[in-house]
Amino acid sequence: MEHYEEVATVVPWSNFDAVSDAKALRAAMKGWGTNEQEIIDILCHRSNQQRQQISKAFTREFGRVEEGSNQTARDLIEDLKSELGGNFESVIVALMLPTPDYCAKQLHKAVKGLGTNEDLLVEILCSRSREEVSAIALAYQAAYGNSLADDVRGDTSGPFQRLLVLAISGSRNERFFDGGKAVEQAAALYQAGEAKLGTDEDAFVEILSQAGQRQAHCIFEEYKKVSGHTIQQALKAEMSGELLNGLLAIVNTLTHRPCYFAERLQAAMKGWGTDDDALVRLIVSRCEIDLANIKAEYERMYSRTLYSDVKGETSGDYRKALLALIGDA
Repeated sequence: MEHYEEVATVVPWSNFDAVSDAKALRAAMKGWGTNEQEIIDILCHRSNQQRQQISKAFTREFGRVEEGSNQTARDLIEDLKSELGGNFESVIVALMLPTPDYCAKQLHKAVKGLGTNEDLLVEILCSRSREEVSAIALAYQAAYGNSLADDVRGDTSGPFQRLLVLAISGSRNERFFDGGKAVEQAAALYQAGEAKLGTDEDAFVEILSQAGQRQAHCIFEEYKKVSGHTIQQALKAEMSGELLNGLLAIVNTLTHRPCYFAERLQAAMKGWGTDDDALVRLIVSRCEIDLANIKAEYERMYSRTLYSDVKGETSGDYRKALLALIGDA
């Protein structure tokens, strides 16, 4: 299991001035036409915290409402929405939201639309740290007035539901490590799957949802000794569908998180058409965490750069914005 330093592609701008950025954005949107390049140059090269400060400065500078007027204060996100369109608008609006709020909004769409987007639930809830998921759950409650766990319970069932609810409740214990216990857990997983007819899916959910990275590494090594192959191979042989995807997401992110996200990005672009929602979500939500690591992994896995693949799948200002977030080719 690799320990690596997370490297972002978008970092705080060194000579940052929220008011001057707010004024430049206002100028880029005023009058006939919009200066999209100026919007990209500013918003794709500031940290999320800096973008929040720009937003506040924009309302302060241009949001003065005359007394007695029924106008609402000028809001940067609303102005951007009125000037931009399509996928380019999606990227820019996503950048303007605090990351937990953005992920909460995506989860709300996943459970409240027609049907349930299980892949999206897995990607957000099963691949992030306990702290990240906790911040997303708080943002969800604040935005929608419901608990995230309750909404997920209402839209899912069985072991898959249990897997997601455990992820939301933050049951993973990063501090716990016990080599002897890992031997027992590996044996329990073997007994729950390969050693019997049928599969005790709940045992896999309970053990894999609650193991921290070090404990999980030990369980996976012990599992190989017991069964002769990897935990991933066992899961694929024993399960299918959304539960398999969820458990694999947990195992793969515990093993090497950038590899999981590289696979998700490739899946968003392969075959006919592009899953633009996934592409925007993955790049925006990882660019300030570990997108540089994901880029390196992507190139190692597919012998192509993420930059060149995104460039080939997108066009116009949408392409320019994503490439600015990805950084050097």
